Amino acid sequence: MEAPQPQRILLFSGKRKSGKDYVTDLIHDKLGPELCCVLRLSGPLKRCFAQEQGLDFQQLLGAGSYKEQFRAQMIQWGEERRSQDPGFFCRMATQEARQPVWVVSDTRRLSDLQWFWAEFPGRTASVRVEASEETRRQRGWSFTAGVDDAESECGLDAGVQFDWIVQNEAEAASLDEQLEEILRYVRSHLQR
Repeated sequence: MEAPQPQRILLFSGKRKSGKDYVTDLIHDKLGPELCCVLRLSGPLKRCFAQEQGLDFQQLLGAGSYKEQFRAQMIQWGEERRSQDPGFFCRMATQEARQPVWVVSDTRRLSDLQWFWAEFPGRTASVRVEASEETRRQRGWSFTAGVDDAESECGLDAGVQFDWIVQNEAEAASLDEQLEEILRYVRSHLQR
């Protein structure tokens, strides 16, 4: 039996510590688990990398120093996989999704966006989450060469026309206000 097709897909991107996970979790909470699932492309990447390298998958999922010590190596490994098959991690991340709304929390490359646009034409929208370097530093970010200047962090900095840009800053409009238009878009395109 073929898996149900999503009615709407929101593709989120942003720098480390911009708050992508926080924003996508808010959308998930507002739409509810029956309607919406959050997909992370990094999940299958980390699972495969952990298996191949004999590492602790659960610790790679966390935000601690364990993941950081392997981040650059994991990025390189993921790039090699993507060069062979650009949709590899996208397919793995979507295999179990059954809800009508998919929120992909971590699109990082143009190839990620292109895969979803090609596989689900007319059903995808892109959202960029932005925060200043100062705000990101307050959240624990510090520049790491080979990570913050790699495609996984910079691949969508230019050349993409995002459908929405969310400013995740204390001085910006509230996230509830900024997300209202996105939620209206999703709800208006759902089949009852």
